[in-house]
Amino acid sequence: MDIAGRVAVVTGAASGIGLGLAGRFLAEGMSVVMADVEREALEREASRLDDGSGRLRAVPCDVGDPEQVARLRDETLAAFGAVHVLCNNAGVAGGRPLLKTRPALWRWIVDVNLLGVAYGIQAFAPLMVAQGVGHVVNTASEAGLIPAPLVGAYCATKYAVVGLSESLALELENTGVGVSCLCPELVSTRIFESTRNAPPALGLPQPPSIPIDQIAQLMNTTALSPDDVAGRVVDAIRENRFWIITHDVTHRRLRQRNADLEQGRSPSHPVQA
Repeated sequence: MDIAGRVAVVTGAASGIGLGLAGRFLAEGMSVVMADVEREALEREASRLDDGSGRLRAVPCDVGDPEQVARLRDETLAAFGAVHVLCNNAGVAGGRPLLKTRPALWRWIVDVNLLGVAYGIQAFAPLMVAQGVGHVVNTASEAGLIPAPLVGAYCATKYAVVGLSESLALELENTGVGVSCLCPELVSTRIFESTRNAPPALGLPQPPSIPIDQIAQLMNTTALSPDDVAGRVVDAIRENRFWIITHDVTHRRLRQRNADLEQGRSPSHPVQA
């Protein structure tokens, strides 16, 4: 799909991968609707990216609320008349052992990571099918392909996003609407600080700010920039390619997981980068 002159909606657009996508889409000549639950950050980043061309809108939106997602769709159509690319990118992480993950925390993670994607598809994909052209990009994670300890709720939702995306791709065959599933390993984002946006009722403390290079060192990997990931997403949209894998180590870990499965072994810890 030629994306110049098209309209993109990006959730989780005030930081990280979402912000990188918004900037790249604008640079490619698209009109962009940035959506995020962090109003102050959204207004700040939208103001920074706005070149006065009228191609940018910012809409506060909690993707875990289907009514807010429907309003996002309506405001997009009112502003630009169509939607051609949807990036269901908003996501949160709650680093807790499964045995210590309370029901309220489960609900918050599921609402944002899984149901937020489902609500986005429900609101926007029928429009794309009706117009016969479009592309849906769902942000999952390497943690949606490979198990990891201490992030069980996050893994569960990201595995679900992968399965949802695969099913959606099959359902939308021959409609003119493509689907991509983004499964990044480490990217320079604030995902490790996502509890900053948790509902106050959860009573979670403010997360510490840990430098991304320190996290990369601990994980023995390389943190990609959101701009790098955005470029890979644009390539996938143009090529109508489903899988977007950011790190070679993910393929090695997948081979290990699949070997465990085929040989009936219990899950093993992922290989190091």
